Amino acid sequence: MKKKTRSSRFSKEVDNEVLEFSESLTIDIVLLETDIKVTTAHVEMLAKCKLISKKDLKTIISGLKKIKEMVKTDKFPWSFQFEDVHMNIENALSKLVGDVGKKIHMGRSRNDLVTTDLRIYLRDFLDIFLIKLRDLQYALSKMAIIYSGSLFPGYTHLQVAQPVTFGHHLLAWNEMIFRDERRLVNARELLNIMPLGSAALSGTSHNIDREFVAKKLGFDSVTVNSMDAVSDRDYVCDFAYANSMIMLHLSRMCEEIVLWANPQFNLIDLDESFCTGSSIMPQKKNPDIPELIRGKTGGVFGNLLSLITIMKGLPLTYNRDMQEDKKIIFDSIEVVLSCLNIMPRLVLTMKLNEKTAEQISASCYSTATDLADYLSLKGIPFRKAHDIVGEIVKHCERKGISLHELPIAQFQKFSNSIDKDVYDLLDAKNSVKARSGIGETSPKSVSTQAHKNLKRLKKLGYKE
Repeated sequence: MKKKTRSSRFSKEVDNEVLEFSESLTIDIVLLETDIKVTTAHVEMLAKCKLISKKDLKTIISGLKKIKEMVKTDKFPWSFQFEDVHMNIENALSKLVGDVGKKIHMGRSRNDLVTTDLRIYLRDFLDIFLIKLRDLQYALSKMAIIYSGSLFPGYTHLQVAQPVTFGHHLLAWNEMIFRDERRLVNARELLNIMPLGSAALSGTSHNIDREFVAKKLGFDSVTVNSMDAVSDRDYVCDFAYANSMIMLHLSRMCEEIVLWANPQFNLIDLDESFCTGSSIMPQKKNPDIPELIRGKTGGVFGNLLSLITIMKGLPLTYNRDMQEDKKIIFDSIEVVLSCLNIMPRLVLTMKLNEKTAEQISASCYSTATDLADYLSLKGIPFRKAHDIVGEIVKHCERKGISLHELPIAQFQKFSNSIDKDVYDLLDAKNSVKARSGIGETSPKSVSTQAHKNLKRLKKLGYKE
């Protein structure tokens, strides 16, 4: 079967396979309500500018409302013959109200309509994502307060390096998410500029009021170059990049969660509702949810690469390649949203194995840096102090003892600047307490910062 094209320019019919290949309805159908919203604002503007009559406006608005109702009741006659959601709406409207329905396209093109719809659609999800990121920030800050004084091993190269508090580590995660929030805020600002009225690429000869439509649709301003307006997909790439960074950070968190939950680390206990067992090994408690989040990250990264690859070689202005952007970004939105929905609950239900965390925090000569700092305060240049402590650690390793087990007389063989007060600073709890500045790991610093985070969220209107 063959389908007729919508344009009288062509004498041949569209091959059914070609039509199936080129349609975007299966993807952009989610833009229906947005498209009706944009069309409503557009025709209100046309009436204001006396390009259509008030009677026509009333008729069109009534028809658009009927279409929404038909969609809700599954009575809308979707057809791939009309390629996309926009032409399906226009065709249905014309059938409902007659030729007056064909007036909605005055002063616009699908080129500027599509990108306007997409900007609004993504803007709505940007706002949702901001809420979800704040959910996670809230969870991290609440948990940081609970564990503000709980010792936890700080790692470099996945080797025990210095003791910190678990709350401090959670606040490190929070900083990642805060940057993600800022990226979304910036992306929203760049996105919230209205291209409608640019028409196909050169604007329209009709005397329209773009600012009126922009205000109706919640845009901050209108685009100032019609060619760029219809060919720009930077805002899609920006959102895709922000999504990728969110997933990158979630993946890093989940990597640590998987490690910490491993019995060989035994640092945390994951709630059973976020774990699964094995089909054959009855003892298993697998951290499936953080593993899945980590795994889903690759697809979101791939979507970003797909988008920028599509756009990199396109001449101005519109090219059909750009149709592919929606499937890609919609997939990323779905994945990221699902991960952001589950991550706060995963965090809030984690339990620190405090005894294990303390033991590991105090192991591997983790307070050696404190000893070097101690010697530097005695007037020994830090680099020399670093060398002295290195010799002390080497000696202790040979003896199989910890730093606090080394007798004071032996300490003084390495440096006569070391007194008995050295044993206090070698204690991991004292080590973290000593780091009480802004952004440091002491219980007081952690609690102060976590409460600041919560205060900021409350100021933004966040509700627990």
